[in-house]
Parts: sequence; C-alpha cells; structure tokens
Amino acid sequence: MILDEVERRRGISAALVYPFMRSLMESPFPAPGKTIKVKTFLPGAGNEVLELRRPMDSRLEHVDFECLFTCLSVRQLIRIFASLLLERRVIFVADKLSTLSSCSHAVVALLYPFSWQHTFIPVLPASMIDIVCCPTPFLVGLLSSSLPKLKELPVEEALMVNLGSDRFIRQMDDEDTLLPRKLQAALEQALERKNELISQDSDSDSDDECNTLNGLVSEVFIRFFVETVGHYSLFLTQSEKGERAFQREAFRKSVASKSIRRFLEVFMESQMFAGFIQDRELRKCRAKGLFEQRVEQYLEELPDTEQSGMNKFLRGLGNKMKFLHKKN
Repeated sequence: MILDEVERRRGISAALVYPFMRSLMESPFPAPGKTIKVKTFLPGAGNEVLELRRPMDSRLEHVDFECLFTCLSVRQLIRIFASLLLERRVIFVADKLSTLSSCSHAVVALLYPFSWQHTFIPVLPASMIDIVCCPTPFLVGLLSSSLPKLKELPVEEALMVNLGSDRFIRQMDDEDTLLPRKLQAALEQALERKNELISQDSDSDSDDECNTLNGLVSEVFIRFFVETVGHYSLFLTQSEKGERAFQREAFRKSVASKSIRRFLEVFMESQMFAGFIQDRELRKCRAKGLFEQRVEQYLEELPDTEQSGMNKFLRGLGNKMKFLHKKN
C-alpha cells in the first residue's frame, strides 16, 4: 500500500513523496493487530487519511495477499505455487514496481513453513536481465518494458507470468499435475470461497486474523503442508548423545495416499525441504511456530480415518476457522 501511495504521488510530482514519507515516519509504530492513521495531502484530492494496519502475525508483517488475487486467478496462483515448491524458475512481468514487489513477496510467503532457498529478486533491473539465463532456480520480477528483450534471451525452462493479464507467457505444461490431485482441488475450493468464508466470520470477536484475507489464505496453505508433511516429527529420532536424525524413507512410505507419496518423492529432494529438516534436527528444543501448532492438532486427528481428501482438508482447516464448520 505504501509503495502504491509513493508511486501515485511520484506520478504527479516527485516533490509530493517527501512530505508523505515524513508524515509516515513521524507516526508511532503500531502494535501487532493495531491500526495507525497517516494524514496526507494530494493536489486535487485535498487532505486524506491513510489507514495502515499491522498484522497480528509477524510472518505476514509485510505481506499482502490481495495483490495475488487481483492479478491472478486461483488456478494460476496454485500453478505458480506448485512450480515454486519444486524449485523451478519463475519470472513475473508487470507494469508497476509495486505489483512486482508485492506479488513476489506474497507468493514466497505461501511457502511457509518452508523458505525459498534460491535467487530472489522481486524487481530485476533491466541492465541485469541476463540473470534469467541462469540454469539454477530463481524467482525474479521484470517490468513489462523488458518483455521484448526477455523473449529474445535463451532462457532455459521457466514459468513466465504476466501479472497484468493473468496469463502465462511461457510454461512447462505440467503445472496442473505437480500437486496431489485431491489436495489441489481442496486448495482451489477453499481459495475460491475466500470472500464468502471471510464474510461469514466478519463479526467474530476473535482477536486473531482468521477473518482477514491474509489470515485465511495463510491457514489454507498451512493446511496443505500439514496434510503432506505434518507427520514429520514422528520420524525424528534422537540418539543417546541427543543428536536428532530424520528417517526419510520411513517418513515417505508411511503416507497412505499414492499421490502424496509421489509428490514427496520430488519435494523431499528440494533444498527447501532439506533446510526445513536440518533446522529441526539441529534444534535443541521443539519448534513452537504456527505450523507446529497446526501439526499438533493434526496428529491428534490421525486416528480418525473416516475423513479423506477434500472434506478432511476443509474440516481440518475448520479446526482453526470455526466458521468453516457451517459449510462442512
């Protein structure tokens, strides 16, 4: 939002940017979940009051999922998510710097509890465009003015996304087959219903953020990871010396679903997964983040074998978002 405001003012006059930034910097930094109001002035619009709300969850402090749904359909977003999970090369193209920056940071946030381990340049300067010829995984953003040059370069297999038209400039044609089929369908259904689900809980007295877009989207993707790797802690063994070791094959083979096992065969080879497991192996005490809280709930549900596929996904999500129980 701040980038959009800066860009709006710069489009009128660069002299309008400094007073806005000064007003912003003089405002008190809000506590988690709180809102501040910044008074600004724009020629033709007069005095304005800009409201900025700090997320309750610091993970989403500088993330705005709204930009993803403004630029991309749910189907396209899930294809991009799948490509990043398997550490492919992804290029975003947009007309505005703010769009590139917001969408790049937002899509990487969807990977929680995993972290993107490779090249990440939300806005790649035109003078450095040759980086897209790199054979290793990356996520970069380019302004639309660089598109003619991009199409001339010998780019290896990559997913090129036009954020302005919700279209893929180039793709691998297998993006719909990368995720477990039932979980992909569950992801799509939950995200397609996001506005309906949020509005159902808009009057909730809950002090968490489940009734916001960021909260809902975050929980949906966390549930995906809970369903696929949530049992990881059961396969962390500890030696007499206190050293932890992950039993990879036992972990993968313990999954009943063939499609999830096939997904894990590929995903477990990623640096994201390796970094996640290494972090858990080296920790002296058990991790206690939001993902681990959801995993703990999931492990308590495991004896219930009647739920499966989409219903299980949505009902599991509903353990945190009580309003989902009204529909399931």
